[in-house]
Amino acid sequence: MNNAAPEGTSKVLVRTVVGAIYAVSVVGCLYLGITATAGISTLMACMCAWELLRLLHGSGRQPNDIIALIATALYPIAPLMPQASAISLVTIGLLVACGAWYVASPRVTIHDVGMTLFVPVYCGFAFSCVTSIRACDPGIQGFLLTFGVLGSVWLNDAMAYFIGSKFGKRKLAPRISPNKSVEGFWGGLAGCMIIWTVLFILKVRNIGLLFAIPCGLAVGCTAVLGDLFESRIKRGFGVKDSGNLLPGHGGMLDRSDALIFGSMTAYFLLTLGGIV
Repeated sequence: MNNAAPEGTSKVLVRTVVGAIYAVSVVGCLYLGITATAGISTLMACMCAWELLRLLHGSGRQPNDIIALIATALYPIAPLMPQASAISLVTIGLLVACGAWYVASPRVTIHDVGMTLFVPVYCGFAFSCVTSIRACDPGIQGFLLTFGVLGSVWLNDAMAYFIGSKFGKRKLAPRISPNKSVEGFWGGLAGCMIIWTVLFILKVRNIGLLFAIPCGLAVGCTAVLGDLFESRIKRGFGVKDSGNLLPGHGGMLDRSDALIFGSMTAYFLLTLGGIV
């Protein structure tokens, strides 16, 4: 009796259910408002940071978990603070804390300090961009814009997987992620641009078509870059997944890799364009 098909179907079902729960939870928090968005962003950022810190410790590095996790948690809630420079203040605090730790601990290496700085910026600052986008408008416009940014990254990933699995022939980055194809990349980019075009059609924050199309292209490209960046990190550690928190998906960092770079790019462009 061949159990391969039922087993494969079961894995797809688990992946689908877990993905649906994840998406509903995130979208629900976006809809509830700025504070809920900051809460879910902080939770996801800290999960990503914890997984990355665990990989670093497993490779012999000794980053300061306390400093890294506190800074990671502060970044996504910084946009809620009344000070316009709250994110800068978190960064200054992070640098000072790392400097004090380095000076007070002779056994600490500069590599450990570097990793302690990198983890909060990579995981925490990226999710602060999600909160900042949502904070541009407490109402439905802010929700639609933030949902559109996240949705464009998600659809980019889904379309890349679907097109790549069906039509993919040319490898995009075989040494880093052998399963990714050039065809999948273009399919994902099309999916990303569709969402940004919808934002234009719905007149969300008065986004124009000539602004939406470049944003879709840039977010789609950097989302793929974020995926490949995290894949290379995992290859350096010799692991397939960053964790096992999300069955069928791996860890939270695996689920958020494209979102990290994509959301930062979206925030940069939306700020540059005066949208947020």
